Amino acid sequence: MNPGAQNLKATNEDEIGKLLKESKTIAVVGLSDSPLRPSYGVSAYMQGHGYKIIPVNPAIKGALGEKAVATLADVKGKIDIVDVFRRSEFVAEIVDEAIRLKVPAIWLQEGVIDDQAADKARKSGIQVVMDKCILKEHRARFR
Repeated sequence: MNPGAQNLKATNEDEIGKLLKESKTIAVVGLSDSPLRPSYGVSAYMQGHGYKIIPVNPAIKGALGEKAVATLADVKGKIDIVDVFRRSEFVAEIVDEAIRLKVPAIWLQEGVIDDQAADKARKSGIQVVMDKCILKEHRARFR
């Protein structure tokens, strides 16, 4: 069984639609400046649908016309969703930073799974979507 399957059930489909509808700003951790990378394509799609994208990656200067920041703590202004394009082993650290910043939602892309970190985030009042693609979920609801 997929380790994230239990958490997929825990995230009500209507909650995802509501989250996407009410959110405006997405901080994308691990956003690449290469158009060939999935993080770039997904973020470009979301940006094209009205979301403000904030690249969070210390290795790039910017992406999609937006200046990159090194960490979530460097983001100026409100973050509605932290979208994570990092390997699962980095999720706990990202969740800890999101908890400190009181971010309302964390989105772990397909294949990014950390049940312990997700539970910790939920216990801190953060909505968690795990092992789902934000582009696919948006497209399914708002075509």
